Amino acid sequence: MSHPVRRARRALLLGIPAPAVLFLLITWQVVGHGPLLRADARLSRDLVQPDGFAQFLSDLGDVQVAVPVLLVAAGYALWRGRGAGHARWWLPPLAAAVLMALLPALVVPLKDWIARPGTPVVPPATGYFPSGHTATAAVAYGSATLLLLPWLRTRTARHSVLALCAVLILGVSYGLVRHGYHWPLDVLGSWCLSAALLTALGTLPGFSRSSRRTSSGTPSSSSGPS
Repeated sequence: MSHPVRRARRALLLGIPAPAVLFLLITWQVVGHGPLLRADARLSRDLVQPDGFAQFLSDLGDVQVAVPVLLVAAGYALWRGRGAGHARWWLPPLAAAVLMALLPALVVPLKDWIARPGTPVVPPATGYFPSGHTATAAVAYGSATLLLLPWLRTRTARHSVLALCAVLILGVSYGLVRHGYHWPLDVLGSWCLSAALLTALGTLPGFSRSSRRTSSGTPSSSSGPS
C-alpha cells in the first residue's frame, strides 16, 4: 500500500474522529447545560473587554475577508497544477471551494437547533454555538494553507504559511471572545468541527507533495522506492 494511502487512512482513523467526538461532547455540555458552561461563563467574564483591536481581529473572520484569501490560493493552485500537468489538478481547489460553500449549510442548522444565547454584552438573541466566524476563518485560511503547501519548496516557507494560518485563526478566535461576540466554548466547538472538515479535505488526492508527484508519474524523492 502506498504511503499517501496509508497516511490518508491514518488521518481518517485519527484526525477526523478525535475532533468530531470532542465537538459532540462540547455540544452535549451546551445543550444539557453541563458544568462546563459555568467555567465557560467565568472565562468569558475574565476575557471580555471590547475594544477596537478585538473588533479588528474578529473582522478577519468575515466572509468578505476570509473567502477572497481562499479564492486567491485556489487560483494559484489551479495555475500551478495545470501548468505542471498533474492529474486531477483541478480537484483540490474545487474541493476547497465546495467545502467553503457548504459550510453555512452545516453551521446554520446547528446554530438554530442548539439556540445558545449570547454573552451579556451582545443584544439578546440565540444561535451563537458554534461560532460561524471562527468556522469561516478556520476553513477558509486552513483550506488556503492546504492548497499552498504542496507548491512551497522550502521548509521555512511551509512553516511560515502554517504559522500565519494559525495566527489568523487564533486572532479571530481571541477577538470574538475578547469583544464578547462569542463564548469560549462557541469558538472551541468551531475549532473541533473545522479540524474534522479540514482533515477530511486534506486526505483527498493532490493535497500532498508526494501525491502530486506520483500522480504525474514522477516518484517523490522523499517517499523512497515504490
